[in-house]
Amino acid sequence: MASTFGQLLRSIRREKGVSQRALADQVGVDFSYISKIENDRLPPPSGDTVLAMAEALSVEPARLLALTRKLPSGIEEHVASSAAAQQFLLAAEQLHLSDREWQEMVKRLHELRDDHRE
Repeated sequence: MASTFGQLLRSIRREKGVSQRALADQVGVDFSYISKIENDRLPPPSGDTVLAMAEALSVEPARLLALTRKLPSGIEEHVASSAAAQQFLLAAEQLHLSDREWQEMVKRLHELRDDHRE
């Protein structure tokens, strides 16, 4: 299993049969940048670039984002401007939620939204 962002990116890219150059073209970066990331010669890219990589590779963004310890700018902006979002995240942090519990929270959020649409 990949232990760094670069290793995971290389593994997924190869699994999908995508060249470094093709991924770079889809994301809008130089192919040498992809190589340097995959070889852990550069730190992981911004959250927004990771989202573009995930889309280009057709993978769940969270799979890549978790190893970067970064968030896309849209999430940062939304949380920074919402007292309720900050309260929610602070409570979750204080509870030390496991990944399984976070996944359950996501499931319940979708259920809550679906209930309100009916």
